[in-house]
Amino acid sequence: MTGPERGRAQVLAAPLRPLAMSGWARPLLFLLAGACGLALLGYGLYFDRRRRSAPGFQRKLRQKRRKEREKAREHDAEIKNIERVQEFFLQEVQLGEHWLSKGEHKKSVEHLTNAISVCAQPDQLLQVLHRTLPPQVFEMLMQRIPYVKQRLQAALNE
Repeated sequence: MTGPERGRAQVLAAPLRPLAMSGWARPLLFLLAGACGLALLGYGLYFDRRRRSAPGFQRKLRQKRRKEREKAREHDAEIKNIERVQEFFLQEVQLGEHWLSKGEHKKSVEHLTNAISVCAQPDQLLQVLHRTLPPQVFEMLMQRIPYVKQRLQAALNE
């Protein structure tokens, strides 16, 4: 290595030292940081007290909580309604299977169409029924579906 290359290598190999602070700068920095933190805390406490003492705060808070409770009740009612629909669906499928095993095809088709009318995925249910039901029963089922859908629409419109 020659002169200029040697100088660069020494500069690059030198350890980095932190900037030295004088004896009074570090405590002053901590004092300043503490004062800023205290000012921020005071600012938050002042405006929180001011917000809580506002005349409409309690009223708005009660209204907000009331709306949240109503929303929760509606959600619970909706879940119960979904549970009732699921129970009705399972009951109708079971009754359809029961009447089919007894040989009562008309009663079986009636219950199965009720199940199809409330089913969330009627196409998949129809595919399963097409594979499992006897062909004449499935044909009766397909003929009855439009009638049941009209009846369901009329019931929902009331």
